[in-house]
Amino acid sequence: MPPSTSLIALAEHWFHEKGWQPFPFQKEVWQHYLEGYSGLLNAPTGSGKTYALWIPCLLEFIQNHPDDYQERQKNSLQVIWVTPLKALAKDIRLAMEQATEEMGISWKIAVRSGDTLSSERQKQLRQMPECLVTTPESLHLLFTQKNHRRLCKNLRCVVVDEWHELLGTKRGVQMELALAHLKQIRPDMRIWGISATIGNLDQARDVLLGPAHTKPATIIKAQTEKRLDIQTILPDQVEKFPWAGHMGLKLIDSILPIINRSKTTLLFTNTRAQTEIWYQTLLYKEPDLAGQMAMHHGSLDNQVRTWVEEALHQGILKLVVCTSSLDLGVDFRPVETVIQVGSPKGISRLVQRAGRSGHQPGAVSTLYFLPTNSLELIESAAIQEAIRQKIFESRTPLENSLDVLVQFLVTLAVGEGFREKDAFQEVTSTFAFRQLSQQEWQWALQFITTGGASLGQYDEFSKVIQEEGVFKVTDRRTAMRHRLSMGTIVSDPVLQVKFVSGGYIGTVEESFIARLHKGDNFWFAGRNLKLERIKDMTVLVTRARGKNGIIPRWSGGRLPLSRPLAAMIRYKLQQFSRGEYDEKEMKAVAPLLQLQQEWSALPDSRHFLIEKLRSSEGYHLFMYPLAGRNMHELLSALVAWRISRIQPISFSMAMNDYGFELLSDQEIPLEEALELDLFSTDQLVEDVLQSVNSTEMAKRKFREIAAIAGLIFQGYPGKNIGNKHLQASAQILYEVFQEYDPDNLLLHQALDEALYQQVASSTLQRLLEDIQHQEILIRNPPKPTPFAFPMMVDRLREKLSSETVEDRIMKMQWQLEEYAANGEF
Repeated sequence: MPPSTSLIALAEHWFHEKGWQPFPFQKEVWQHYLEGYSGLLNAPTGSGKTYALWIPCLLEFIQNHPDDYQERQKNSLQVIWVTPLKALAKDIRLAMEQATEEMGISWKIAVRSGDTLSSERQKQLRQMPECLVTTPESLHLLFTQKNHRRLCKNLRCVVVDEWHELLGTKRGVQMELALAHLKQIRPDMRIWGISATIGNLDQARDVLLGPAHTKPATIIKAQTEKRLDIQTILPDQVEKFPWAGHMGLKLIDSILPIINRSKTTLLFTNTRAQTEIWYQTLLYKEPDLAGQMAMHHGSLDNQVRTWVEEALHQGILKLVVCTSSLDLGVDFRPVETVIQVGSPKGISRLVQRAGRSGHQPGAVSTLYFLPTNSLELIESAAIQEAIRQKIFESRTPLENSLDVLVQFLVTLAVGEGFREKDAFQEVTSTFAFRQLSQQEWQWALQFITTGGASLGQYDEFSKVIQEEGVFKVTDRRTAMRHRLSMGTIVSDPVLQVKFVSGGYIGTVEESFIARLHKGDNFWFAGRNLKLERIKDMTVLVTRARGKNGIIPRWSGGRLPLSRPLAAMIRYKLQQFSRGEYDEKEMKAVAPLLQLQQEWSALPDSRHFLIEKLRSSEGYHLFMYPLAGRNMHELLSALVAWRISRIQPISFSMAMNDYGFELLSDQEIPLEEALELDLFSTDQLVEDVLQSVNSTEMAKRKFREIAAIAGLIFQGYPGKNIGNKHLQASAQILYEVFQEYDPDNLLLHQALDEALYQQVASSTLQRLLEDIQHQEILIRNPPKPTPFAFPMMVDRLREKLSSETVEDRIMKMQWQLEEYAANGEF
């Protein structure tokens, strides 16, 4: 009998004592781990995935220390468990400690994150725990310690939790570099990732392990499918001319009974601003929720968020209104129900949020989908169809993110230093930098040592020196500023919000506060606040009387429509065209779709729809690629520029996830443009560069890249540098590079991220090829159609105040409803 068999029996015994039965996938992971495998575990939320990988770490220790595993000794660091969210760390540690203590193993588990006290971090450096639960950023900070190699010399395994959340981001690249560095210290360590279901699991495993990985590796999929109960809340009447966000709050009476009969409910919105709005509205409609309801989003004070999470654990709260800040696997067992307000714009995102309820093996996850406009009923049906067909989004890994590379090299130099040959081998062993050229590598070394061709005269950019072949940082100020600037998450500068009398509330973006004047009221953290003054990057407020106040807006509010979901929406529209539908969502939205067919057509899988319309505003073109707002922004600019080459013409543009509008004061030569191959992929990159303000787009990206690369210092704790100063610094650097160092690779990266990645990665090219294979339908509707109306509304919203636009839209909507009812077409 193999030794692993008796070890697994020990784990099974512990499970049985808890009244549990290990799942086959858990036992499969245990077996593979003990046989020396690395790999990726694909398991749904609440299925027991933490114990799938934690238990074999303990079993291996028992195997190596059969006589003294119960005695406390200095075992050194054995396991690093990486989580993308600090909020997850506490739950993970508690689950680990339960198993460790009850199995009688003398291990200590500790958390090391941005919230860990300095005294605790120093204690860890003197005597490392056997397991360290940390984040990618805190792991890189550990590398800045002069003795980090000694601390990690006995490392047995690194587990990357929620790997799908990191993949395709610069934090993912950061994680790849960390794993490569740890493998260089401890070549025989195992690497395991835990991932939800995504469309490219094989690639996710390969990126995690790196192209140089030659040892046994596997993917283990949990066969215990999570049972989902997704129900759509239907409006009493579906508006035939919808507009974004209009319908959501009208359905609030429909969700109050759901909240009342559930022990605990999470209500997800897609933005922090919507969280504030829904919190206020629910409290107004149901005053009894006071004291039983809270909100949770990333701008609230960390102590408030921690209290909310603790209260969820204890079952104290009946309702929490939240954003993606509660998306990931925190174990809130009292949560029975999830409500999703508005389309999540992605299949995986909805499954992830549904998994917050029934967060234990075998339990059913219940989610209510609350549409905020009529078209989202189609999206609900499409998401449910995708889940049935097991279609999920892929995460495309990033490559050659040089800003992350130079930050990593300075991190190593702050720590124990590095030698060029060793570091190059380490870096190119990652998927992200496997094709890094010697020219790019030499540029990176020159950049960290001299600041590059244009910044060599400024000492602050010459961070790293070379002594006896070792690249190192010797200046203490440089080292401190680097530690304070590490990370790849760059957001708009924020201001702290505090009461004049004392008490921290949270943070708001500087761009929002800049629009306010002394005495203005604004809603934040569920309170109506009055702006008193701004002092030292702090917004001082008092409680305001009354209910009038504006809601802060944070950047990054709109979620992009995923490609698989867009394809499924087209599929549902095609089914509707053939009369093949029986979902309650499609039946409810049928009057809208039938009117769209009568006045125009449906943009389904086989047809590309273009609508031509003349109104008092001018000449309209509506096109429906169903490719998401971001891609429509690029495609609309390309189409407008190609048409303008036929005749001089200017356009106003609007777009949403379904299509885009071009509006001009002169007739648009559409037919001639189509004859000249309007949607051609020839000279695509050149045409896109001509059609958009690529320089301005690159400038916006450059600020983020410059911050990650360490060109811009954003300030000391509590003394952040203002947004205007940061923008000015980034712009000056961009212009200096353009004039004196045009070959600077960070300039090229800025343009690549702003533009080329969407074009060169074939996203836009594939879209144009899809259009070329579809039948183009040109329709001349008598009035704006149900699919066109939301885009016109978005354009009006950009021009008019919220009060004015509401009245204007309601009038337009009423006129179109009357027109449709009278059959005047």
